[in-house]
Formats: sequence, C-alpha cells, structure tokens
Amino acid sequence: MSPDSCGDLYISRLMNGLSLAGSRPVLRSRGQDVTADAFRRMIFRYARALEETGIGRDSLVALFAPNEPEALAIRYGANLLGAPAAYLSAPAQPDRRRVLVDEMAPSLLVVFAETAGLVPDGLAVPVASVGAACPQASIRLDERAAAQPDEPVANKACAEDPAVVISSDGTTDVPKGSWHDFAAYTAMVSMPSPPDRRQLINGPLAYLSQVVTDMTLLGGGCVVLENRYDPAQTLETIEREEITDLFLVEPQLFEVMDHADVGRRDLRSLRTITHIGASAPPVLRRRARERLGAVIAHSYGAGEMGIVSMLAGDERDPRPPERFSCAGRIRPGVEVRFRRPNGTLAVAGQTGSIEVRSPAMAKGYRNRPALQAEAFRDGWYRSDDFGTLDARGDLHILGRTADIAWLDGVMVSPTLIENALCRLPAVRYAVVMANRQAGNWIAAVVPWPGGAIDRAACRRAVATAFSPAAAARLLVVPVARMPMTEQGEPDRTAIRQLASPPH
Repeated sequence: MSPDSCGDLYISRLMNGLSLAGSRPVLRSRGQDVTADAFRRMIFRYARALEETGIGRDSLVALFAPNEPEALAIRYGANLLGAPAAYLSAPAQPDRRRVLVDEMAPSLLVVFAETAGLVPDGLAVPVASVGAACPQASIRLDERAAAQPDEPVANKACAEDPAVVISSDGTTDVPKGSWHDFAAYTAMVSMPSPPDRRQLINGPLAYLSQVVTDMTLLGGGCVVLENRYDPAQTLETIEREEITDLFLVEPQLFEVMDHADVGRRDLRSLRTITHIGASAPPVLRRRARERLGAVIAHSYGAGEMGIVSMLAGDERDPRPPERFSCAGRIRPGVEVRFRRPNGTLAVAGQTGSIEVRSPAMAKGYRNRPALQAEAFRDGWYRSDDFGTLDARGDLHILGRTADIAWLDGVMVSPTLIENALCRLPAVRYAVVMANRQAGNWIAAVVPWPGGAIDRAACRRAVATAFSPAAAARLLVVPVARMPMTEQGEPDRTAIRQLASPPH
C-alpha cells in the first residue's frame, strides 16, 4: 500500500473511524471505558495545545509515555499537525536516556506523572508534563489542552512527511529510532483486524505496542491498556476483560504458559497470542500450544521493516514438528532475500543473512547516519538475522548472523542450543547468547520450581546434539527467573554480567 493522498493516511482513517464509532468504547484504562467521541475530542484538544506551543510539520514530539489514553491522544494530535512523534524507550541509566534524547533532538519532550522521574538533568529541549508538575517542565500540556475547543482539526500530514519514530530497546547501546513517513507507517498498521477485537496492551508503547494499538483501532476494535506486564495479572485481565488478542515477548509467553493460574482462569475469549522477539526453541513452542491451545501465533519483524512473516494460530498444527521452528509465510508485498557470508545472494534453499524490502520499511535511523548507511542499502534493510526459506515457503530464523558457528561441519546457533537444553526434564526455559569476546556461549537456564540445573547434564545434551567442541564452549548459568529488558526480551547485558566472575 502506498497512500498518495491525505485521506489514505492512517491518521485520517483513524479519525474518520472514531467519528463513525460515536459512543462505542475504543479504549479501556484503569477500569474505565473511553468512547470514540471522547477520545476524538481529546485528540483535537491536544493537537491545538501542541500547535499553541509551536509544534508543526517536522517538529518531533517525543514522549516518555505510560500506557494511557492521553499518551495516545498526544501522538495522534501531533500527527494531525503533520508532526512526527516518538515514544522513547527508557534505559535505566540516566546518561543513556540523556544521549537518547539528545540524538532524537525533539522539539518537545512530554512526560507524565508516572514517567517524570525519567527526565535526565541538563536537557536542552523544552519539557511539557501531563497529570502532574515536573521540575524540568515549563508547560502543563494537559491544562493547556483542557482550555482548548474540541472541534475537529484538519489533517495537515502528507504521505512523505515523517510520522513515527520506533525505538529499539538498546540493551547493548543507546537505543536507536527507525523513522517512517506517513505512507510507510500506514502500510505497517494496515493489516486486517476484526471489529470485535479486544487487544490487551501491557508492554511499553515505545515498541510494537503502538503498532498493534493502531491496527486494532483502525479495525474498529477496543484496546485495553495496562501499564505493566505481570504473568498472573495478564491471565486475570484476559478473564476479566474478555481479551481476544495479545502479544507477548517470548520470555513473557513462557512465564504465562507455565503459571499456575492457567488452569483456573477462563481463557475462552482468547483467539490469538502472538509471540515476538527472540527465535523461540521449537520444544517450548509446542509446550505453549499444549498449555494454551491453538491460539499461539508467531510473527517475524522489527521496527525497521514492519511485519515480515506470520504464522497464525490455526496453522500451528502439532503434527508436523518442523512448523514449530518457522516464522510462517512471508506477507504479501514483502520481499525477502538472503546474503551469503561471501557477499553473494543465496539461491533457493540456501541460508544467509536476511534482507527485506517492504512498503512498511523505515526510511532510516533518526540522526544516526553511520548506522543508517550500514543497515539500509539500495532500498533493502539488512537485518543481520540468519535464516532460510524452506520448500513449503516458510521462513526460518536461525539466529543472529554473527552468532552462527560451524563446528565439525555442523551449524550451531543459540536457538538450536536452547532447543537441546529445553529438552532436558530439569530445564523449564533457557536463553543462549554468544559471548564473542570470550569465544563461547552463555546459557542462562531456568529450572522448574523446586528443581536444580545440572551443568554437566546441559553440556552432555549439547555434545550429543552437536559435538564435544560445542559443549566445551558452553558456560551454563542457572537463574531463578530470566532477566528481562523493559520490552520483555532477554536482558543480554544482565546475563553476561551474571556469567562474569566476581572481581
């Protein structure tokens, strides 16, 4: 899809949809419904308040945002003005947050009562607050919005204008933001979504949450907002709110599926749980289906390239085991090719680094020219993921290209090692990462409650699956719970620190 008029853009379609929905609830937050009319008026008031502060086309509005209706209204209001918006990730270290804001160079930074503590000292950009005063803020944006009329605001966005910056989690570096113009972002959020969808959003808006929120609202569904992930709370919310759809990063999926409440909560409303993030071991995917039913789906994609492939829940038939190792079929309009280590393009059936070209692809990284030149080349995005396309047309993600090794003629990757470890009866979950400086693999391994991890048994399993050489490179680190980032992905920095000897 390549929108070429304002009426085709996601923001116009969203506002038209809200106008038609009237008194129907479109958001639910803190146990309260927000109707389409009320939300639409909120967006118009915030658009006028932003315009009053000087926001216009090409003025980036950045937010340290909780999962609240006001945070969504501010982004939509900025987009109505033709201004791009960015939900910022929240690194734990203040210096990294400062570098992130400096690199994004927003015209305005918006914070909320829940996120005011994330503002680092010494920022050169103006700060506005919502819900409570903030020492660094010179503007109370919510008070300014409350004083505005709520009549419609005309859409000033054009297809080629920057629309959205999607943040990375930045577990090993300062987070980077991939920017999309309105045409590309419209293509990203235009996947079919049924009007009776009730989507749970309990992950930070900085990541895929904003995309799924927009898809749901564009389809006429309702978004249930929770400000944090917790496995027991997730299961309780599914039952209470009759959630039909949610997505979980894979460590979260495995916590939810093994939680004791699975057996006592009514989960019949669920249609799809989409797991994203790392390439999950097939043995754990099978267990997820056994525990939660035929609702488990999988997608492959990233902020830079949108959704590349999908494996729907009703396709996850337990009979062909190879289906649990794939990321499904490539979406219409998306092109995928594979580049071999020698720089040539792979032919059918060969493995290689995945490159993607898509209408939803980002235009580059905001204010990161060196990274942009490396990753975006000749209209293709180089993902640095290693994979292949099988004879059925299913995409297989084998891991990061730099993490793949060939030992004794056998390919070894973190995902393949994870699968070997998770076959052990004592292992509930495992995450393996390459430790390139030391030339080994670190395996963070979670035992079942009351159990323990036998390091020697783990190495024997890897030796049997691959070779003694692979087992010799494995450093096993038992953990009670998998360390996770703000996004819910395995926290590789924390895992590496756990593996480091004390000084």
